[in-house]
Amino acid sequence: MFPLAPSPLTFEILHRCASTRARVGRVATPHGIFDTPAFMPVGTKATIKGVPPWLVAQTGAQCVLANTYHLLLRPGPDIVRGRGGLHGFMLWDAPILTDSGGYQAFSMSDTNRITDDAVIFKSIVDGSTVALTPERAIEVQNALGADIIMALDDCPPSVDPSASGGDRGRPGAHARRLDEALDRTARWLARCAEAHARPGEQALFGIVQGGTDLERRSASARQVTAVALPGYAIGGVAVGEGHGEIARVVAHTAPLLPDAKPRYLMGVGYERDLVAAVRAGVDMFDCVIPTRNGRNANAFTRNGRVRLRNAGHAEDDGPIEEGCDCPACAPAAYCGAGWAPPGGRGWFSRSYLRHLFMAEEMLGPILVTLHNLRHFQRLMVDIRATIREDGWLGFSRRWPVADPAWRGDDADSVPG
Repeated sequence: MFPLAPSPLTFEILHRCASTRARVGRVATPHGIFDTPAFMPVGTKATIKGVPPWLVAQTGAQCVLANTYHLLLRPGPDIVRGRGGLHGFMLWDAPILTDSGGYQAFSMSDTNRITDDAVIFKSIVDGSTVALTPERAIEVQNALGADIIMALDDCPPSVDPSASGGDRGRPGAHARRLDEALDRTARWLARCAEAHARPGEQALFGIVQGGTDLERRSASARQVTAVALPGYAIGGVAVGEGHGEIARVVAHTAPLLPDAKPRYLMGVGYERDLVAAVRAGVDMFDCVIPTRNGRNANAFTRNGRVRLRNAGHAEDDGPIEEGCDCPACAPAAYCGAGWAPPGGRGWFSRSYLRHLFMAEEMLGPILVTLHNLRHFQRLMVDIRATIREDGWLGFSRRWPVADPAWRGDDADSVPG
């Protein structure tokens, strides 16, 4: 429908799982490659909070995400473009993906309204009115210079608000909202593709919506994939529904997207959500879960989260997780020959980390964020090896937290 210039992105499938739809691949962009399935840390405002880019890279991350809406407000796209785009601005010389701002229309719905032409925001910086049209979303992303950019979409609530008392007395309102979002997302995608000024340098992805209704997901997939693009995404997932619904929607939707193009599940998530999506054929993921939890003293492990503020850790001299090679659990590996921990203990203890959080010292959030980032990269490395070997039974033993039957404290996914 809208022929694009030769794609700045290539995707190669290197291996397919024998028993699932999972595949191992490699995405090549103007700023380098990343292996798939891939987990992308979220740097909303052009930074992974508290962590310099070289340490983000050392955790194993090969691609990061930044947010168009927040960078539009501050510092503004012209400031970023004038300093070499996001890569030069944040000193990250590897692939970057930018989110269009469509998710903020959902997450900040109390301060915005949606028309057929735009999302009208009230700026969180100065209270001014900001109209984000499809054309403006692409213009800003062209200025930011990310390798992968997202079409502006309409992300509706996946769960019927009337089920919890909202929208009471308006039968069918949620179904009409889903239909409206599908049509608007398709129309906005066409406008985004038409407005894209750098198709030879930045890969534009379209986004499938539809809530938890599988027929609407199918309809949206047909609409979105009718536009020839370098890749496609599944949006509107993990916005209130639990693991079972996420897995059901993704298992239905992923195979509807072109096999030869990367498939991106937006805003997911917890380990078992990631594994279910990988097995359905998804290649790319992002979520704030590891960093947001890290800043709040919650550390991820293969056996579930460790809440470091708990008094039971006050005299615990062990690491967050035995065998982890992150900067918190194995700091000497990151420091070279010039530094060695005293006393033979090669990790920051749970006792010390708890102290840092209780004393409100910034090192605590930094160290636990690094641990969580490394946790998710270790998970993806093991997932890629498991796909190659078709060794899912052994994987479940190594990663209990990723098992579909997991009933730990993170049993329900949260928005990303």
